[in-house]
Amino acid sequence: MGKTKSVEPVQLVVGILAKDPGYLELARKVLIQKFGKVDCELTPIPFRWTNYYIDEIGSSPLRCILSFEILISRETLPEIKLWTNSEEDRIAEGGPRPVNLDPGYMTMGQFFLATTKDQRQRVYIRDGIFVEPTLYFQDGSWKAFDWTYRDWQSEEYLQFFQIARQRLAYKTTTRRPWADRKNHDPRQNSADLA
Repeated sequence: MGKTKSVEPVQLVVGILAKDPGYLELARKVLIQKFGKVDCELTPIPFRWTNYYIDEIGSSPLRCILSFEILISRETLPEIKLWTNSEEDRIAEGGPRPVNLDPGYMTMGQFFLATTKDQRQRVYIRDGIFVEPTLYFQDGSWKAFDWTYRDWQSEEYLQFFQIARQRLAYKTTTRRPWADRKNHDPRQNSADLA
């Protein structure tokens, strides 16, 4: 019989989909105020994979992804998703939603997104929140499942996750934030991804 053991904390990652640069920056500030320092960021890029959000977020939204310095317990993802949903409503001020926030968590071998919608590949956690395995790490790179949304399979996102994983490895092995490492090479700044 297997023995239970404590599970390592995981990396909080939040995708921002926003109507325009102003709303993107507003969402970014709200997330930083809640979760603290960002240690890896995908520079905003045009969201070009689907028209699903056109009625709410418009025809030319921007996507940004943030990975935070803090590590979280996996069990906190439902409350984070409920909080991001409430922030989307607050920012919308009763109108169409100008921002979509997609929280998830990354381990060294997996990335999961939180969602309120049930599907065959999603696992119910609690409080109306499911998690979906979105990416997995194998043979030195991130790979997608058949059901993974097209944007999360894109080269830009996979490059972001490669860098975020390196930083997670540093944090879990040293128990120190990425920003504390010696000989920081500014050329490794993921804001250069695009």
